[in-house]
Amino acid sequence: MEKTPDRDLDRFTDDVRAAPRDVGALVMIVRRPTTDIREIVDEAPLDPAAGLVGDDWSRRRSRSTPDGSADPEDQLTIMSTRVLAAIEPDRARWPLAGDQLYVDLDLGVENLPAGTRLAIGDAIVQVSEKPHTGCAKFSARFGSDALRWINGPDGRQLRMRGLNARIVQAGTVRVGDTVRKV
Repeated sequence: MEKTPDRDLDRFTDDVRAAPRDVGALVMIVRRPTTDIREIVDEAPLDPAAGLVGDDWSRRRSRSTPDGSADPEDQLTIMSTRVLAAIEPDRARWPLAGDQLYVDLDLGVENLPAGTRLAIGDAIVQVSEKPHTGCAKFSARFGSDALRWINGPDGRQLRMRGLNARIVQAGTVRVGDTVRKV
């Protein structure tokens, strides 16, 4: 069931574009220990082999790897809090998006092309080329209008659904940490 049908989400696009380009903030961390379970945490270790420690990424199967193991190109998913605030004013529902890191930073393709590295806390992550796109679960949780908005031309260019990343340097991330391009 859709939360709010027929919203004019385009009016929020300029706010998404106004996100900080070089230095932003880590606003929320969500660990997913099993399918459809979300735990909001204040800090989390990031590990190049395990992903966000305690998250189920490393146990997930993938069609994009030869052996079906977890794909390091989608080890972390990062989403803009500006997009989430537009589609879901109730911050308690943000974890339903299914991402692990929620940031106030310009995630757009122009600002963060594949290969860009971000320092978050003591960790460094690298933006993957693999796109992060909205799906039926996202539509069911936030509405088909939200899915159309994030998957539209502006939405894809601004990576409104977020981005995939891989961990290249282990470290701990904490809510409130600076997120900066390196």
